[in-house]
Amino acid sequence: MTTPRPVLGVIACNRQVGTEPAQAVMERYIRAAMVHADVAALIVPSLPDLMRTAEVASRLDGILLTGSPSNLEPGRYGADEGEGPFDPGRDAVALGLVRQMIDLGRPVFGICRGFQEINVALGGTLRRDTSANPDLLAHHAPEGAGFDAMFDHLHPVHLSHGGMLAQALGKADLTVNSVHFQGIGTLAAGLKIEATAPDGLIEGYSARPNGTPVVAVQWHPEWDADHNADSAAFFRLLGRAMRGEA
Repeated sequence: MTTPRPVLGVIACNRQVGTEPAQAVMERYIRAAMVHADVAALIVPSLPDLMRTAEVASRLDGILLTGSPSNLEPGRYGADEGEGPFDPGRDAVALGLVRQMIDLGRPVFGICRGFQEINVALGGTLRRDTSANPDLLAHHAPEGAGFDAMFDHLHPVHLSHGGMLAQALGKADLTVNSVHFQGIGTLAAGLKIEATAPDGLIEGYSARPNGTPVVAVQWHPEWDADHNADSAAFFRLLGRAMRGEA
């Protein structure tokens, strides 16, 4: 009899499709996780008015918080203003799921917006100048760049010696895509830096609150994961974490 695979929850965004509201997840996130982590997957709707995160978390073996065009509402991390678009429904579900999954001792992984969400859920803050500050690298492609060109916007990152990512990828340095306007302001207490850009911006972190692996990166490993060994390794780490092997 085949052993059932772990079940990964993948958070959805509130989007507009034509004239109708929709719960949407880009397939590249789901496919990369199912192929390279070898897991089953369920989409988690961001509808906090209809569902409590506690109803969902106990039925999942892990959670993946994806990237999104939307930003966290600034009030979530103590700021007065910020640039949208915003998705308050996703904010509520994502932040609640982070806390619920940690309480249950189940893995939490994040990509881009998800990287920012986990930091905020655990008490950190964000900065909103990562594409415009002259003291930083340009962390987003120039305005007007095509979709594929955005993901061709690259920079190096250095992985922390002995960190979870360095061990999983088997290297100290790699080149990543950079598609973000926001980034870490203050890192939440308990999170350990896993990766930094040459300008010092935090690009990856990990933790083991309540014994559960928490790993997140600012870049997009789901993009072309089938042809990028480093990206595939990120999802293999997710699969091992969900099987209690990380």
